[in-house]
Amino acid sequence: MIATATIADEILALKREKKAILLAHHYQESDIQELADSIGDSLELSRKAQQFEGDVIVFCGVVFMAETAKILNPSRIVVVPDKDAGCSLVDACPVDQLRAVKARYPDHAVVSYINTSAAVKAESDIICTSRNAVDVVNSIPADKPILFLPDINLGNYVKKQTGRTNMRIWQGACIVHATFPARKLSQARAQHPEALVAAHPECPADVLKMADFIGSTSAIIDWCVTHEGNEFIVMTESGVSHTLNKRAPNKTFHFIPNENCNCSECPYMKRNSLEKLRDCLKTLQPRIELAPEMIERARAPIERMLAVR
Repeated sequence: MIATATIADEILALKREKKAILLAHHYQESDIQELADSIGDSLELSRKAQQFEGDVIVFCGVVFMAETAKILNPSRIVVVPDKDAGCSLVDACPVDQLRAVKARYPDHAVVSYINTSAAVKAESDIICTSRNAVDVVNSIPADKPILFLPDINLGNYVKKQTGRTNMRIWQGACIVHATFPARKLSQARAQHPEALVAAHPECPADVLKMADFIGSTSAIIDWCVTHEGNEFIVMTESGVSHTLNKRAPNKTFHFIPNENCNCSECPYMKRNSLEKLRDCLKTLQPRIELAPEMIERARAPIERMLAVR
């Protein structure tokens, strides 16, 4: 505990010295979230960074989130604690494969989930988040075919919600949400019959069928906190327990283990640590570097999304 407190003090001192803002995703370890200036989803954190007047953005999340922060804040230094903090959805959609598919379907509007690389964003027509994906797809003319990528479960959820039959959906998946088994959710509901179920739309369809609420990470937190219920089964990464327990200390939250690790943690998110955070503030490395042309091309579809909602 003494070592952790000392590292935390170093981080706070370095943050002041470097005129930095510390952003932490909801899936980060609690000790990192406690030091953050802002906690949230990837896009809301990147937009938050636009509002501060410092020089350095330290993004505690995964690399695609830091890339988005750089795209929206090109004049600032953006660093991450661990450059190997990747994402299975990013890995599922390499930009060269996207270009090949675009060549086969040149008439399709490319709707890319924010969980993609900067290079993929630059090849997209519009970006979406789990919170606004339905609105983004609805903003596209009904007769325009859509290529939705890379999350198959979010894509199928959006297709069902919008009634769009002209959607081609990429076959990527989140290694956490996609491996939540419906049978374990059924068991949890039997064990906690009074609990309400909140699920992220990256979960499989059979899990979503059992949900009382479906929404983004931040939307799930807001719904659980404001709902009159007192017990919830939360079908997303268990890092959200930090905010849930702070905002609703008298409520009970259950998390369901997935099939990969018998836990509900993202191994990429958990690569970050206080030690790595301190070191990246000291050296301002690893740094996110994107070519100006890439930033310009990737920013355009993000701005189109922001114009929708």
